[in-house]
Amino acid sequence: MRILVSGSTGLIGTALIRRLRDDGHEPVRLVRAAPPDDLPTASWDPATGRLDDDALTGIDAVVHLAGEGIANRRWSPTQKARIRDSRVDGTTLLSERVADAAHPPAVFLSGSAIGFYGDRGAATLTESDGPGEGFLAEVVTAWERSTAAIPDPPTRVVHLRTGIVLSADGGALAQQLPFFRLGLGGRIGNGAQWWSWISLADVVAAISWLIDHDVRGPVNLTAPGAVTNAEFTKTLGRVLRRPTIVPTPKPALWARLGRELTRELLYTSQRVGPAVLESEGFEFQHPDLEPALRSIL
Repeated sequence: MRILVSGSTGLIGTALIRRLRDDGHEPVRLVRAAPPDDLPTASWDPATGRLDDDALTGIDAVVHLAGEGIANRRWSPTQKARIRDSRVDGTTLLSERVADAAHPPAVFLSGSAIGFYGDRGAATLTESDGPGEGFLAEVVTAWERSTAAIPDPPTRVVHLRTGIVLSADGGALAQQLPFFRLGLGGRIGNGAQWWSWISLADVVAAISWLIDHDVRGPVNLTAPGAVTNAEFTKTLGRVLRRPTIVPTPKPALWARLGRELTRELLYTSQRVGPAVLESEGFEFQHPDLEPALRSIL
């Protein structure tokens, strides 16, 4: 298959491009500036509404992962607008072009996030649950609605509600590792908030699997074994053989991330289950946290 991938140089996109090539597909990067490799590319600029006229020509599937990083910098009104617009504008542009295409792709996999659910305590959440409250819930709701222009049939739309992606090469785990390796890692707050995680290998495998399986709508990309922050902290410390006694001081997080981002990113509780993937027969390589961390590290 010929598969158009936006966000192809990010953590997930880089691993996905590798997986698609290994599986015999032909990935095409959708980029603002071509990266230094031999892959075919198409050019776009979501901020100005520009997309190559032939970007969708011969494309069998689209995997749309592009968007401003949630924790790239402290949240200001300008940064929050950048986070929202980078998702809504890009998705709207691609969706409208897919809808107008003479030969549209069979599937459109659009990035999303479990931020959709907001802070829901210890309740187990599945794809049938509605949106929560907060900035991230509002962003993800608007993000998913941005695919509304795509008619089904002929194009099947999947929203990839991705949890905390575990990788030593980037994301939340990579930022935590230096502190934990020094024995400075600790729970956040009382540690009771639920963290729904997934290994990078399983994210990539699930995306590849969803391209080929007749699944549509929201899909939670989370491992079955969600854990509390306290359990995550203890497990990571045990894998690294380091103590995790002292809680992470909230003022240090505020100083680095700001109060709103700290609250929504680190203190929000989301116990999200992969109901659709499990019911459709997807097999996780890393369903449980400790074996996942040992494999990653």
